[in-house]
Amino acid sequence: MASTPAPDGAPIRSRSNVVIDGIREMITSGELMAGSRLPVERELGARLGVSRGPLREGVRALVVLGVLETRQGDGTYVTSLEPGQLLEPLGMLAELQSPENSVHLLGVRRVLEPEAAAHAALRITEDELARARGILDRGEAILEVDGQIDLEATIDVDTEFHRLIATASGNPAFAAIIEALVSRTARARLWRAIHQGGAVHDTQREHRAILEALEAGDPDRARIRMSVHVLGVEEFTASRVDELPAEAPDEG
Repeated sequence: MASTPAPDGAPIRSRSNVVIDGIREMITSGELMAGSRLPVERELGARLGVSRGPLREGVRALVVLGVLETRQGDGTYVTSLEPGQLLEPLGMLAELQSPENSVHLLGVRRVLEPEAAAHAALRITEDELARARGILDRGEAILEVDGQIDLEATIDVDTEFHRLIATASGNPAFAAIIEALVSRTARARLWRAIHQGGAVHDTQREHRAILEALEAGDPDRARIRMSVHVLGVEEFTASRVDELPAEAPDEG
């Protein structure tokens, strides 16, 4: 469907891009800072040379992207612009990937997570190490229970362990990208395949090896251990891509 023309004849979509670019320039130039309030609608529209329709369309797009937030009765503000907030839309990419394409996201993890682990080995605190041990202890307890492995609890353990390492790297961008790329749907698919392939215990042992490298404060070993772990998961998943469920198992 063609865009509805604005009063000046330009498509609304094109004019809304003017709004997006204009506000972005105001932020990057330092005119607007994190937490700043946008000029009132009439003033901003006149400055950017757009009417109310495309102005609101552009603002809505920036709200979705986490750049702006609207406060009822108080106007529109620039958000904190933290990496976690700005990179959150990447989570939608991960969530909507087909099983086949989810393997590509593991390839991205293989690039990022070993470096996050290396950084974490130099920065991780005793409190974070204690939490990591607790997480893996919980994972091993799950595996020791007779009968069916609790897949949901296993996913939670895996998520918490990798999230802790990414956060301990001290690099918010690492943490935000890794968090966004590994959606719960992707993890559920992955862990169901790992469980069906009988590799759950191997994965837990790899987690322990990563933790030992972190405890030793050895960035090279942490990088290698994480590389081996994520590469193994990627190769395992690629070899079983036809067995990956299209949807995650029901939660409950």
